[in-house]
Amino acid sequence: MSISSETIRSVTSSLYEWSLKKVPDDTKRVLAQAQQRETVQLGKQTLRIMLESAEAAETESHLVCSDVGVPTYMIRVGTGVSFEGNVRQAIVDGFADLVARADPPILKMVTNPLTLQRSYEGKNMPLVTFDMIDGADYMEIVCAPKAMGTGRWEAIETFVYPSLETIEKYVLDTVLKAGSQPCPPIVVGVGIGGTFDYAAKMAKECVLRPFGQTNPEPILAAMEQRLLKAINDTGFGPMGTGGDTTAMAVHIDYSASHGFMPVAVAFNCWINRRTCARIYQDGTVERLE
Repeated sequence: MSISSETIRSVTSSLYEWSLKKVPDDTKRVLAQAQQRETVQLGKQTLRIMLESAEAAETESHLVCSDVGVPTYMIRVGTGVSFEGNVRQAIVDGFADLVARADPPILKMVTNPLTLQRSYEGKNMPLVTFDMIDGADYMEIVCAPKAMGTGRWEAIETFVYPSLETIEKYVLDTVLKAGSQPCPPIVVGVGIGGTFDYAAKMAKECVLRPFGQTNPEPILAAMEQRLLKAINDTGFGPMGTGGDTTAMAVHIDYSASHGFMPVAVAFNCWINRRTCARIYQDGTVERLE
């Protein structure tokens, strides 16, 4: 049996819709914990409003935020998987299905960078990256729409043999430049090394790491804690209202590189949009988040 294009079409469409209407459970837990710890009254109140908004959107099937972003998928394909029909076209068709049925309707966020014309369609939309999983009999699909608040402030710079202090300073400078624009409390993802494109890929994947996982690399685990404290010490607070909670987490990964070492910094806003599902070779669909 093969994975059908119709199944991919349905799953990718649903993942995007879920990401717009439900804040991940682990994110709600972290926001609730932050509300309990927050010492600035306005920041505490803002976190409470966020949690109430998340609950209302999920209960009433409404959008958490009107900026639905652009459709972005990361797909990992098991080597034991075969397909029936076109995969890329199925994802395009799935997005079109969502546009047609969405209630409430979603806004036109897909923008032509040459003409600035906005639409639901565009070159290379949805944005999709593919990777492989040796020995797996499923494909794993992660949907993480990218909106203006976080997308505007993500950055990458290439250094030559940078020290850890140089890397940390760059990450913190990027956060400071962004200020409250990415709608904090944010998740910060950092990719170190590889090549320009690979560092950005790692940063993007780091943003989507579930909360509570300790980095297996001790150097990076310590860096994550230092940066998280430094970012929260900025005092931007929830939505820039002031407070102790500017970031929910900092997640970092690295790759071997050359003497040139890119450092990429990615963000996710407080909604922390990410949904994931697996489609198995036998057609079974498992929703992971």
